[in-house]
Amino acid sequence: MPLTVAVQMDPLESINIAGDSSFALMLSAQARGHRLFHYAAEDLSWIGGRLWTMARPVTVRPTPGDHFTAGEPEKLDLGRDCDVVLMRQDPPFDLGYITATHLLERIQGETLVVNDPASVRNAPEKVWVLDFARFMPPTAITRSLGVARAFLAEHGAMVVKPLHGNGGKAVFKVEADGANLSALFEMFNAAWREPHMIQAFLPSVAEGDKRIVLVDGEIAGAINRVPGAGEFRSNLAVGGEALQTELTAREREICAALAPELKRRGLLFVGIDVIGGQWLTEINVTSPTGIVAIDRFNGTDTAALIWQAIESEIASRAAA
Repeated sequence: MPLTVAVQMDPLESINIAGDSSFALMLSAQARGHRLFHYAAEDLSWIGGRLWTMARPVTVRPTPGDHFTAGEPEKLDLGRDCDVVLMRQDPPFDLGYITATHLLERIQGETLVVNDPASVRNAPEKVWVLDFARFMPPTAITRSLGVARAFLAEHGAMVVKPLHGNGGKAVFKVEADGANLSALFEMFNAAWREPHMIQAFLPSVAEGDKRIVLVDGEIAGAINRVPGAGEFRSNLAVGGEALQTELTAREREICAALAPELKRRGLLFVGIDVIGGQWLTEINVTSPTGIVAIDRFNGTDTAALIWQAIESEIASRAAA
C-alpha cells in the first residue's frame, strides 16, 4: 500500500547523494510507490491541538547536481496526513533537536515516527551506550580537569570528545604526557556546559572503526572505516576510508545484547561503532549513516530492509 512519508532532515540542496543514507531511504521509498515530502525540524508548529508543518512534495533521482524536484509547500497535519515521519536531521543534539522529539512524540498514536522520538531523546549516542559499559573501553564523563588527569595517569593516551558531537568533529587525542590537557579542558569547558567524554586511546583504531547497522534489532551489514593519512579519526566525514569487512564473534555478541532493547524502544534503524573488533564506543540513533557503503560492498539493499520493517510495523498497527 502506498504511504505518505514526511522526511524531517537538513536541506536537500546540501547533501552528498553519493553516500547519504537519508537520500538512499528516499530513493527506496519512491521506488516502492510511496509519496515523499520534505521539511526541516524548525518548520514544526503546534496549534489547535495538532502538529503540522509546511512541507514540499519531492521526487528524487540519483543524478548528481540534479537529484530532486520540489513542488510548492503544502500544509501537512503530520498526525492525519502522513503514515510515516522519518526523523533524519543531523545533530547537534541541542534544545532544538530535543524540542522536535517532544513535538513528534505527540503524534505517535497516529503516525509512525522512525526512530521513536522519545527513545531518541532518551538515548543520546555517547550516554545510552553507558548501559552497555561491559563492552566499552575505559571511559569517563566529566568536566573536571582533576578527573581527566587521574584518568590519563591510569590509562595513558586518551581521547577527549564532546558528549553530543557527531561526525568526528572536535575529537582530540591527548598523549600520555598530558602536555595540552589543561588547555584542551579550558576550551571544552568554555564551549560546552555539559560534561565531556574521555576514553582510553585504542591503538587498534588504526585497523579500523567498524560501523555496524542494525534494522529492527537484526544485523544488516557493516563497513570498516580506516583513518586517513595523518589522522587517528576514522569517520568518513573527516577523510576515513570505508572497507569491506566481516563481524567478529565479539561484535555479534554486542549486537545480540543490544537487539532486545532496540526493539523495545522502537529504535528501528541504528548504527553502532566498534573499535578493534571488540570495543563498543557509540550507539547512533539520531541519524545513522553507512548504508550506501555497506550495500556497495555487500550487494545488499539495506534501505529496502528498513522499509520492509516500517511497512510491517504499519500493517501490525492497522491490524491491532
